[in-house]
Amino acid sequence: MAGDWRADGPALPIEFSRVADGGELATAICLGAATVDVLWAPLITTSLQQAYDDLASREGISPERTDGVGILMVHDVEDGGGLNSWALAHRLDALVWTALPPRYQNIENRIPTAPEAADYLVSLDETTQAHARDYLKKVPGQIYTAYRQFFAERLGW
Repeated sequence: MAGDWRADGPALPIEFSRVADGGELATAICLGAATVDVLWAPLITTSLQQAYDDLASREGISPERTDGVGILMVHDVEDGGGLNSWALAHRLDALVWTALPPRYQNIENRIPTAPEAADYLVSLDETTQAHARDYLKKVPGQIYTAYRQFFAERLGW
C-alpha cells in the first residue's frame, strides 16, 4: 500500500458472511446486504497484474482460484457506473479488491442468517472464538452492518 487506509470509499453491500480459513466470519460483498462506506488504500505498482498478485498473496488466495480478486479498469466516462464514477473522482486507473464470496457450512455463496452466524460463533472452540472476536474488533467501526449489530446485541461483541 502506498499510504494509510482512507475512510471515503465507495458504498458497497458488505456483511460478515464468509467463514474464513481461520474460523472468523470475514466480510464479503453480499448483494442482499445494506451498503456501508468501505475503506480503501492507494497502491503504487508497476502493473495491474502486480496489484492482483500482491492482493492475492496478502489474502492467501491460491493462484488457481480465479474469483478471489476483483478488478475494474476505470473508463473515462461519467456514466460508467457507481464504482467507475467513484474511481474517476479519486483519479484512479483501476480498482482491485478481495472478491471471495460468502461461505457457510463449507458451501461457497451460502450466506448465513444473522442468527446462524451468531450460533456459529458461539459453537467455536475457545481459541478460534477468541480469534473470531479479535477479527471482528479489528474491522473498523464504520463497517457497521446488520450482523455486527446483531453480534453486539446477542453476544456482547
